[in-house]
Amino acid sequence: MRDTHRVHFGDLAADSHGTADDRPPLVFLHGLSYDRRQWGPALNALATADPDRRVLAFDLPGHGDSARRVSYDLDEVVEVLHQAVTDAGLDAPIVVGHSLGGVLATIYAATYPARGVVNVDQPLLVGGFGEVLRRAEPVLRSPAYAEVWDSMLAGMHIELLPPTAQELVRTATTPRQDLLLGYWHEVMVTPAEDLAERRTRDLETIRSRGVAYHHVTGNEPNPMYRRWLESALPDVTITVLPGSGHFPHLAHPVEFAEILAGGQPADNASK
Repeated sequence: MRDTHRVHFGDLAADSHGTADDRPPLVFLHGLSYDRRQWGPALNALATADPDRRVLAFDLPGHGDSARRVSYDLDEVVEVLHQAVTDAGLDAPIVVGHSLGGVLATIYAATYPARGVVNVDQPLLVGGFGEVLRRAEPVLRSPAYAEVWDSMLAGMHIELLPPTAQELVRTATTPRQDLLLGYWHEVMVTPAEDLAERRTRDLETIRSRGVAYHHVTGNEPNPMYRRWLESALPDVTITVLPGSGHFPHLAHPVEFAEILAGGQPADNASK
């Protein structure tokens, strides 16, 4: 069993595990509407795969036990994260982010010292998602806003997860209106081409700094997206954990923990 200490660093609530040593610390960032509880199964598996690894699992601003903010601009959120990481005394962590957390992890590593990024099932090109949100904006700003979230949740294939993981996804979540509008604001107001340029610059910075980047996904990436990702990051590692839907860390916590511990499920990994 892992020892867990519930603490605050900077403005963020966190679960703190392990002891600082020569292994790079791991910082975990959950997805939109969820909280740090989502990492529980993976952290339990990590306690076996990599005992006493230094770990911080944060609640993002406005989520869980972390305070709400007036703005959830992604660059501002990353600054808050860095303040919390600094307050915790961590230097150049590996940043592990699921969904929205994968975007934040990428921006973090392009802005602040980091040893690596593990992006869990988050494409960095928004494609048509911005247009979907713009069409849905009247509903998002209405009392029926939850209908938009529910429609997206239906496409995440929670039914593929073990029953306990399904329960975690359905219950450890608070899709408030201010969170959806705040964290999606950038995608709603910025052309997809401009966002693509920003993410390309982020990846180029990550590449120039020699930061390792691992993309863990539940499905084989779209060929066009894969070409873009590998052109920006030729050394990127892509691992497919099939039968996961949007939650490979919950569908395959043991395999995911092996990745974090520095191993590699060989049958599913590629450059």
